[in-house]
Amino acid sequence: MRAVIFDLDGVVVNTAKYHYLGWKKLAKELGFDFDISHNERLKGVSRMESLNIVLEVGGITGYSEEEKQKLADRKNRYYLEMIESIDGSEILSGIPEFLEKLKNKGYQTALGSASKSGRMILEKLGLDSKFDVIVDGNLVERPKPDPEVFVKAAQLLGVPCEECIVVEDAQAGVQAAHAGGMKCIGIGDERILGEAEKVVSDTEELNRVDLERL
Repeated sequence: MRAVIFDLDGVVVNTAKYHYLGWKKLAKELGFDFDISHNERLKGVSRMESLNIVLEVGGITGYSEEEKQKLADRKNRYYLEMIESIDGSEILSGIPEFLEKLKNKGYQTALGSASKSGRMILEKLGLDSKFDVIVDGNLVERPKPDPEVFVKAAQLLGVPCEECIVVEDAQAGVQAAHAGGMKCIGIGDERILGEAEKVVSDTEELNRVDLERL
């Protein structure tokens, strides 16, 4: 194993909650409630696919593609407003130490996120220098479980996919890692992420994972 590729929301930083709040606000404006149980379906998927899921939850049909784009853009404005003031407190516990450990052991690191705000968020938190490569939604077109975002990261690192480990908190992300021929560490519920080679309950546990045994 030569490289570790990280998802962003819910893996490196605690910004997933702001996506949820943005969708919840949009849903309320459309006349229905979008609760936390529905939000599980949005993990790891693109903005437009997330919108389709939100509209499905609300039983709303009939929007044109242009109207859907406007709704997605509205939600994204809410999200960007919410993360404007994020700081280092949003970095998930254990992540700085894990990144330092990887560097000391000679691993390359990359971000592989569907979020179009990935680079901006890392810069705000002072984490951009900790990653050799940053691949976000501005560089790829196909959402997870398509492996494009992870394969792109591996290509830019110059590392074969089979020598990469992905760190993910979403089922779609685990599937994308495997579709790209990579190993995966899941963060969260083993009942949801059980396809991963290793599942840990939180980011603190990453520092105790033996990467070579994956």
